[in-house]
Amino acid sequence: MKKVLSVMTGFLLFAAASTQAQKLKLVEGDLSVLENETALNIQFSYDNMSVGKFDKESEYIAKKTEEYNKKEPGRGDNWAKNWVLDRKDKFEPKFNELFEREFEKTITYNSKTPAKYTLIFRTIFTEPGFNVGVMRKNAQIDAEVLVVETANPAKVIAKIKVDNALGRTFGGYDFDTGGRIMECYADAGKALGKYFRKSTKG
Repeated sequence: MKKVLSVMTGFLLFAAASTQAQKLKLVEGDLSVLENETALNIQFSYDNMSVGKFDKESEYIAKKTEEYNKKEPGRGDNWAKNWVLDRKDKFEPKFNELFEREFEKTITYNSKTPAKYTLIFRTIFTEPGFNVGVMRKNAQIDAEVLVVETANPAKVIAKIKVDNALGRTFGGYDFDTGGRIMECYADAGKALGKYFRKSTKG
């Protein structure tokens, strides 16, 4: 009976999390200046990001590193290293892939050939989520998106708020933290790409 209740509880948690929807809100400015642009730079920032119940990312990393190292020497150190590496290896490539596909314009990452405008995706909150078999919780990120002039970053063209970009993995095999969070960036990239496309149609 306890096992059945645990499975039901896990299913309800999954269902409840899956009904939440990502929200995009234009805080200021507009994207009309991008209408005739053929390329857009993209940069990512994780400065001052909070994680789960921790206001400071450094506190979360310290706690998880200590917990994992107690279970297995070196495991926590390896986890902490991957926590950062996953950004370049997983999160950013997935965001870029889906954003470019939906926006239908070229995005650039090479500063030697900069576009006129740059999109800065600043993650301000990350919920890593969890998966322990019978119970799981989706990962989630909140972000602030700025579109600025590349030559003058202080010139903000538009500011967009991204709330509740979810890491949905319906197969149930998202035991890896990086894999769950990667899906959040996929969700954000896809939604933003569509929003940029619609907002820049003449």
